[in-house]
Amino acid sequence: MVSTEPDTGLVAVAGGRVSALRPAAGRGMARRRGNGAAANGSGRAGVAFVSGYAVLLLLFGVAPGVYAAYLALTTANGHFTWFANFVASGEDFRFLTAFRDVAVYLIIWLLALIVFVLGLALMLHGRAGRVSTTLRFLFYLPGALAGAASVLVWLFMLDPTVSPWQAVLKGIGLSTFAQSIEPGHLPLIFAVIAFWTGAGGWIVVMYGALNNIPEELIDASSIDGANVFQVAWHVKLPLIKKWVFYMIILAFAAGTQLFVEPQLISEASSGLISPAWSPNELAYVFAFQNDNFNYAAAISLDLLVVGLVCAALLVARSGLFEID
Repeated sequence: MVSTEPDTGLVAVAGGRVSALRPAAGRGMARRRGNGAAANGSGRAGVAFVSGYAVLLLLFGVAPGVYAAYLALTTANGHFTWFANFVASGEDFRFLTAFRDVAVYLIIWLLALIVFVLGLALMLHGRAGRVSTTLRFLFYLPGALAGAASVLVWLFMLDPTVSPWQAVLKGIGLSTFAQSIEPGHLPLIFAVIAFWTGAGGWIVVMYGALNNIPEELIDASSIDGANVFQVAWHVKLPLIKKWVFYMIILAFAAGTQLFVEPQLISEASSGLISPAWSPNELAYVFAFQNDNFNYAAAISLDLLVVGLVCAALLVARSGLFEID
């Protein structure tokens, strides 16, 4: 007597069992083997893509950071002093001034970035077609200039004797280059330079984030009676919140490392501007003028800690890495 057991796929012959898989079960196992092979292949491809970045991160990110930490905690002779370098560098008369200057610059720069980048991105998103494409390209163009080149352009723009905005500068009481770059004007000047070179890229990023919003949501809001401003405030902005926080984190990190702009303006002003205007410049002075790399490393770690703490707070507040 021969019978087939439906659950096991085994064939029973005269009370004994002979293993025999049904064709459907065999196909199922083959399919599972195929899926496993595909998953392994994609996993290996992912490792291959990430490995190059991981190696570069270790060589040029983690290793220098570890070495900076070692320098910050030791003397020039290699003896551990723990936090003595942090205390001594913090007591320098230029330390608090440098951090205050960068703090004022960051406030202006981040507020301008949030307001104008989001405003322009929302405006472009509401005007699809050639006009939007052309404007995005024009906004992005200044970002093609390197930091040093953009500063040179603005040195020319800020000199009332040669600037095409001569009438405007003289109208607000600036008749000489020295008056234009007075210390009290520098945070605003650096914020304008940073916005001019960096905002275009972020406008493109935010425009791409807005394009990911389903059209059905926007249409439904309009049908419910929401106007353009209400749709932007209550629908679009909440849905790109993570991208906004991502922009703030990266802009804050870049802003704390301000160096090229004050350095070049200091040289162009023939000493009118302090060579230690920003913390990065102060670290440079310690390292290459005072030959004190330990103090310079301590300041670099101060900046790292500030950046990490602020980034952690923003990530926790925004749920940046949460999966919807």
